[in-house]
Amino acid sequence: MKFFCNPINVNYRYQFNADPRNPKMQICREAADPSMICFQGKYYIFASMTLSVWVSEDLVHWESRRLPESLPLYDYAPDVRVIGEYVYFSASKRGEICNFYRTKDILNGPYEEIQGSFDFWDPNLFCDDDGRVYFYWGCSNAMPLWGVELDPKTMQPLGERKALIEGDAWSKGYERVGEDHCNYPKSEDEIDIALERFFKFQGQAAKEQTPEEYIPLIRGMLSDKPYIEGAWMDKYQGKYYLQYACSGTQYNIYSDGVYVGDSPLGPFTLADNNPYSYKPGGFLPGAGHGSTMWDKQENLWHTATMRISKNHDFERRVGIWPAGFDADGELFCNQRYGDWPMEVEDGRMDTWKNPKWYLLSFGKTMTASSYAEGKEPGQAANENVQTWWQASSAESGEWLQIDLEREYTVNAVQINFADDGIDIPVPGKIRGTTQARYIEEEDYVTRWKLEGSLDGKNYFMIEDKSEAETDLSHDLVVREEGVQVRFLKLTVLEVPYGQQPCVSGLRVFGIGDGEKPKTPEFEAVRENDLDMMVKITDGDAVGYNILWGSSPEKLYHSYMIFGNEQRVGALVKGKEYYVRVDAFNENGITEGNTVKLLVPVIE
Repeated sequence: MKFFCNPINVNYRYQFNADPRNPKMQICREAADPSMICFQGKYYIFASMTLSVWVSEDLVHWESRRLPESLPLYDYAPDVRVIGEYVYFSASKRGEICNFYRTKDILNGPYEEIQGSFDFWDPNLFCDDDGRVYFYWGCSNAMPLWGVELDPKTMQPLGERKALIEGDAWSKGYERVGEDHCNYPKSEDEIDIALERFFKFQGQAAKEQTPEEYIPLIRGMLSDKPYIEGAWMDKYQGKYYLQYACSGTQYNIYSDGVYVGDSPLGPFTLADNNPYSYKPGGFLPGAGHGSTMWDKQENLWHTATMRISKNHDFERRVGIWPAGFDADGELFCNQRYGDWPMEVEDGRMDTWKNPKWYLLSFGKTMTASSYAEGKEPGQAANENVQTWWQASSAESGEWLQIDLEREYTVNAVQINFADDGIDIPVPGKIRGTTQARYIEEEDYVTRWKLEGSLDGKNYFMIEDKSEAETDLSHDLVVREEGVQVRFLKLTVLEVPYGQQPCVSGLRVFGIGDGEKPKTPEFEAVRENDLDMMVKITDGDAVGYNILWGSSPEKLYHSYMIFGNEQRVGALVKGKEYYVRVDAFNENGITEGNTVKLLVPVIE
C-alpha cells in the first residue's frame, strides 16, 4: 500500500511579498489554487506561485518540475484542462488581457500562445462531450462568477458573458467570513458609513480621483461579504457541477461549494450538499479553491488550498482528499481525518474508509535542546499549524523530542517545519502583475535525523536525511510494518536561510493496544438559521469529529475538535440536518449515535 498525509509532500517555494499593507517585506512559503489533471497516465498539479508543476504517477510521490518562463508564472490561480491531445493553461491578470497557452508535452513543451481578448481572474476552462468549450471566471465580493462559450480554435468568446452565481452569506452560513464564520455582512447603511470613513481616511483628493466604477468594488471590500471565486466545472451523468470557493483563503473555513445545472451556462441551483469541501478543524484547516479529478481507476479526488496564514495571509499549502458522487448525484468529499495518513489503493477505493493509523502525539510531553520565549516544545504537539517550537539558536544539531508516555506501534511520523520572522535581503527582482513579489528560484535543503527509543537513553535510527538534497517542509516517514517506540527525537541539521529551526507539528501516527473511547454523549442545538452549537457532555477521547448532513446516511460535513464544544456556522437557511459525534484516541475510532438537529422552542 501507499500512504500520504496532507499537505502534499513537495517543495513549497518561498515568497518575498512586497505587500503594501505592511512596510516590512513578508517572507513565507506559498502554494494555492491547485488545478489537478490526469494526462497521458500521470497526474499533474499546477498551483499558484510555485514556478513549477508537480508530477506524480500514484498521487503519493510528487516531484516538482520547473515550467518555462514564457508562461505567466507570477499570475494567480493557474487553470489547466485536457482538451483532446492538448493541455490548455491560463492564469489571472486583472486589468490586462489574459492569454491562453497549450502544449502536448507538459514538462518539455513547447507551449503555444493563443491571444486572449479580455481580462479575468480565477479562470476555469471546460470542454463538454460535444466538443464545445466553456469558460468560467471571477473573484469578487461585489461581482458574480461569469461564464461564456469560447471558440475552441481561437479561444474568443461566442456571445456575451453570463452572470452565473453570486454570494449570499445571509442564507448560506458557510459563506460568512472570519474564523468559524464569525462575521455577518454589513447592511447597506453600515456600508455607507464605512465608505464615508474610508474616504475620510484617504483624503478628499483620493475621493475625487476614484473612478465611479470602482465604488462598488470598494463597497464590497468594506462589506464583509464573501468572496466568490475559484470556479471549477465537472459533468456527471448529464448534470453540470459548477464549483466555487468562498469565505476567504486566510480563514480556517475556506471551502468549496457547488451548484448544479442542466447546461454549461445554467441556470444553476444550489446543491443539497454544501459546502461539499470543508475542513475547518484539525492540524491544518482549509479546503477551498481547488479542482476535482478522476484518477486512472475512476476514483474521484478533490484538491484544494489549506491555510497557515501567520507570516502572511497567503501562507498556504495544498491538500488532496477522496471525493465522489452519491446515488442521488450529490458531490461530496471525505475530509473527516483529512490531515492524517491516507491509504491509496490500487483499483476502486472505499471513499469513507476510516484511517488505518491513529494520532498518538496530541498533548504528549515535548522537550528540546533549547527554545525561544513563547515558542516552547509543547507547541509542536497541540495540533495547531499556527503555533510552533522554535530553537533559541540557528546552530546545527538543535533537537526536539516527544515522549509518547508509553510504548506504541508507530507507523508514520509527519515532520512539519515552520517559518518565523525571516529577515533577509530579497534574492532577486521584485515582479508580478497581481501582487509584487519575488519567488525564490534557488533550491535549498532541509536536513534532519529521526531517532527512536524505548527508554530515552538508547536510540536507534528511524530515518536519516542528513544528506538530503530536498527541501520538504511537511515530510512524511512511513513504516507500514510498524516500529515499537516510546520516544522520538528529531535532530535538525539544516534549514533554508540558516534560520532558527521551527517545527509546528511533530505528528505521530500508529496503533495502541488499549481501549477505544466510549460512545460520546452530546447535545446539538440549532441556535439560528446558520449556526449550531455542539456540546459533548460525556466523553473520554483525545478528540472528536462532529459530522452533519441532510440525512442520517449523508453526514458528509465534518469538524475535528480537541475540546468538548464547538459552534458550527456552516448551515444553510431552511435546511434540516442530522448530527453525529465520533470519538477517537490512540487506539481507534468510536462512531457515535445520529440525532436530528434540535431547534429550540421560543416561548
